[in-house]
Amino acid sequence: MEHGTLTPLTPDGHAALTAELQRLTIEVRADIAERIRESQQHGEFSEDNSELDQVKTEQAFVENRIAELRSTLSHCYILEMDSISIETVGIGALVLIEDIEFGDKFEVRIVSSAEANPDRDYISAESPMGSAIYGQSKGEVVSFEAPDGPKKIKIHAIGR
Repeated sequence: MEHGTLTPLTPDGHAALTAELQRLTIEVRADIAERIRESQQHGEFSEDNSELDQVKTEQAFVENRIAELRSTLSHCYILEMDSISIETVGIGALVLIEDIEFGDKFEVRIVSSAEANPDRDYISAESPMGSAIYGQSKGEVVSFEAPDGPKKIKIHAIGR
């Protein structure tokens, strides 16, 4: 199946982005509108109303994120996790890797940049580590330039 320029998302990633969009459009927008009303009701229409400026800046940030999420979700496809290759590292793969220098083993899931979340160990395929292991097989040792210097990692397992 040819997806062209569509962004691949894991089912979890799609659900998380959809939930974030709902939260921003329903809760956060209402909260910001209320804060703008309150700020205006305080009669502070002077140019130095920093509270209003701050809320408007936040509003612009939220509206940009909403537009970004809508764009991502309207130009994506959900990965069929059962069809993800376990022969080589690709989008959606769960990869057990070892930091050669320290001997730590940890798992990362390779995802599109739209879904990347280092806190969940969801690593973008475009990141230094992601691009280094992308297309590689179990047993391979790869090097890449991390923010804190050169790293060497070994791929121990590729799963879904």
